[in-house]
Amino acid sequence: MKKLLFKMTFCALLFMGAGTISQNTYAQTQQTSQEKSTFEFETETYDFGELNEGDEAKAEFVFVNNGTEPIVITNVRPSCGCTTPYYSKDPVEPGEKGVIHASYGTKGRPGHFNKRITVNTSAGDKNIYIKGKVNKAPQSSAPANNSMLKAN
Repeated sequence: MKKLLFKMTFCALLFMGAGTISQNTYAQTQQTSQEKSTFEFETETYDFGELNEGDEAKAEFVFVNNGTEPIVITNVRPSCGCTTPYYSKDPVEPGEKGVIHASYGTKGRPGHFNKRITVNTSAGDKNIYIKGKVNKAPQSSAPANNSMLKAN
């Protein structure tokens, strides 16, 4: 009975030690991979300032691959449907620059805005932001033409 208990304890300790080694190896692999792939945005927040309702609002975010391996943008998610991102799916080589474009729909959205855009890459995730203020479009002084006749 003592031999069985001793063997079970020995196996349990051996198994727990192997798990710790495995976890440490995984953490070192992750750290090494992240060290090889790093990127940095030139600016993480684009301030449009004041816009008029209906104005075109487009931002450009440039980043540099500071690592030693290519970086691939896997996904770019805006925090709401009023923001539309555009990006290349081509790898960004070490030392090269990549670009993410974002547009904001100002029509029907007067007031201040601050929107987050989450960038997922092979080197990790980062957030970038667009912000500004949309001024309400002035009401036209001309009455609306509600007639059924076609005006020429």
